Amino acid sequence: METCQWACRCLSALQQPVGGGGNASEESAAAAAAQPSRDCRGRARPECLRLGSKWFQSQNTMKARMSSSRELQKAGQTPQERVEEVLSGKLFDRLRDENPDFREKIIAINSELTQPKLALSEEDKEVIIDSTNIIFHCAATVRFNENLRDAVQLNVIATRQLILLAQQMKNLEVFMHVSTAYAYCNRKHIDEVVYPPPVDPKKLIDSLEWMDDGLVNDITPKLIGDRPNTYIYTKALAEYVVQQEGAKLNVAIVRPSIVGASWKEPFPGWIDNFNGPSGLFIAAGKGILRTMRASNNALADLVPVDVVVNTSLAAAWYSGVNRPRNIMVYNCTTGSTNPFHWGEVEYHVISTFKRNPLEQAFRRPNVNLTSNHLLYHYWIAVSHKAPAFLYDIYLRMTGRSPRMMKTITRLHKAMVFLEYFTSNSWVWNTDNVNMLMNQLNPEDKKASVFCFISK
Repeated sequence: METCQWACRCLSALQQPVGGGGNASEESAAAAAAQPSRDCRGRARPECLRLGSKWFQSQNTMKARMSSSRELQKAGQTPQERVEEVLSGKLFDRLRDENPDFREKIIAINSELTQPKLALSEEDKEVIIDSTNIIFHCAATVRFNENLRDAVQLNVIATRQLILLAQQMKNLEVFMHVSTAYAYCNRKHIDEVVYPPPVDPKKLIDSLEWMDDGLVNDITPKLIGDRPNTYIYTKALAEYVVQQEGAKLNVAIVRPSIVGASWKEPFPGWIDNFNGPSGLFIAAGKGILRTMRASNNALADLVPVDVVVNTSLAAAWYSGVNRPRNIMVYNCTTGSTNPFHWGEVEYHVISTFKRNPLEQAFRRPNVNLTSNHLLYHYWIAVSHKAPAFLYDIYLRMTGRSPRMMKTITRLHKAMVFLEYFTSNSWVWNTDNVNMLMNQLNPEDKKASVFCFISK
């Protein structure tokens, strides 16, 4: 039986996450096509097109990452020069040792998610159409507070444009779409199916064309309804677009929950910035984060980035080999089968940093989780704002620039967006993920670190 190893050998270029680091790269995407190559058995390796986002998955999945067109061009760098800079990171140390020439297999391709036909040049489009076997579509805006018009453009319209491009590809085997486990967070029990959308995507797109920004902002709360933000809302719409527009393609969808640092690959604890839960953990370890609005009993559905990556690769392998009749959806979550609560997260994070303190900590680590509104704001004032204000006064008196209040303000903004997810629990069905694990042979099970989900 074929194994998922052929998928693991694919090399592609990845884009820096839309929204990563809070810059303007959300408006761009980049794709990569791998040159034809052979594996050790002489078989043709699949050539992959990667539209990247979600910095974690993108870097780790194919062992390569690209920035967006706009980001790639900064500081006078060409896209390929930017790729070279990224590939020089620690993430690729082992790959450089095992295959020093792997860079030659990566081609950077400029594209723009906000433009018709993704703004691909005719030459690049021809290469993609002729050469691509697998698409990993991760491009999206991950800003929770994104304007609805921009979120629809980046998460929905761009997805449809990529599907139209995929329909022209001569040798496409699999279209892999990366969504989010919270796309249907308005449901407490979420199966591995695509649910009906909250609104017809085509009608919404048509309506946004004639609405001005003020009207769009006014109707956004009513449109998203019981979903917490435009990101979640448009990811649900994108899944429906993939299902409907990609009906003639071999499509699979992977839904990760809250993606955290790596479990095993490339090494335990790997991250390359402080977005997501890792940033909060570091803030707690530094003694900056002292309180957070959360329920101690709510499930903390955290999934390591390498688990998401291996699930995506194995899912692409399964769809490519078995070609299922219906769209396959994989809930890449941990809460249903390996439950971990936010109260436990608090305990382990604080105890870990007390045993292994960080350098230049602001205060001794200590965090108080509370679901009480008044108590939360009391601790915010006493444990966050007051110490930060006093510290900035000290910095001014010693001739240095104040910075702690700005840090606290940024931290509070991040906490507001996470409150919904730290205060509620969901149950995800993971039958397809369990089936996928059982399809792997022993060698692949050992290499693919997602079996811990079903312990």
